[in-house]
Amino acid sequence: MPQPLPLVTVMGVSGSGKTTVGAALAQRLGVPFADADDFHPAVNIAKMSAGVPLTDDDRVPWLQAIGTWQADRTASGAVVTCSALRRSYRDGLRAAAPAQMFVHLTGSRRTVARRVAGRPGHFMPAALVDSQYDTLEPLGDDEYGITLDLDRSVDDLVAVAADAVTGADRLGGLA
Repeated sequence: MPQPLPLVTVMGVSGSGKTTVGAALAQRLGVPFADADDFHPAVNIAKMSAGVPLTDDDRVPWLQAIGTWQADRTASGAVVTCSALRRSYRDGLRAAAPAQMFVHLTGSRRTVARRVAGRPGHFMPAALVDSQYDTLEPLGDDEYGITLDLDRSVDDLVAVAADAVTGADRLGGLA
């Protein structure tokens, strides 16, 4: 009997393409998908909409809700998008759902700022892109995951991520 696919967190700064890549990856893998934006309490959305960066304290209930969603899908596998900018945030997600892989979408501030500015109606203003990069702690060598350049095509990003996820599955989980 094949082992379930691991949980996957597609991470990166706002505007990196997490939702697009994450939804396509979940579809390709045939697992549930969730966008972490949907887990934010109203107070967080209001704060970001006003151009105020979230604090670590603001993120705690949000990250706990995401971790709970992941833990509930450990048997089936799932894909969630989450900025997961700091190692401590990823550690919290791993504590809730240990068998997960991170797919970090990374690229230039200029490209991301252009993308964020072009998203009508999203609560995250382009003015907060710098704060996202200032907060970002890239995946450590000891963290289970891959880093991909967001300038690649969506199809390419999804293919590489799916290969990494299914390759890990064939090896029986965490490497």
